[in-house]
Amino acid sequence: MQYASIYLVVKDFDKSVSFYEKVFDMKVSATNGKRFAMFYNKGLNLCIMNGYYDSKNPGQVVTKGEYWEIYDNLRDIANCMNTHKVFINLGVEDLKAEYTRIKELKIAAQMTEIRYINVFSPYWYFTFMDPDGNPIEITGNYAEEL
Repeated sequence: MQYASIYLVVKDFDKSVSFYEKVFDMKVSATNGKRFAMFYNKGLNLCIMNGYYDSKNPGQVVTKGEYWEIYDNLRDIANCMNTHKVFINLGVEDLKAEYTRIKELKIAAQMTEIRYINVFSPYWYFTFMDPDGNPIEITGNYAEEL
């Protein structure tokens, strides 16, 4: 088995695509109309699924097999409360520079300061939310200021 991608079911497709273009500092890699967008980013394939597309365009959707509400009702999935059980973790060479870049973009909701934890090994990071409340954690090299 190999890793293919993680995809996020979102409420506002265009806003989410724009957000991740800014976070990744790259244009979206591929799209399937306004239904699905893919970012191929050095082995991390993150995709954006428009939670409203299928319900707004039923004539374009062809399915086979049993309908499963918990997996197939993308509109309801997009509207579910986000419980923050999955974090998107990204690594950078210079954590301070990335912190400044993200802060200056003014796209990050609930952005923490650069923080430190040491449980078996030291770890520097900061965290913020995407437009749908998915937490993003960025970690990397950091020289503590004295």
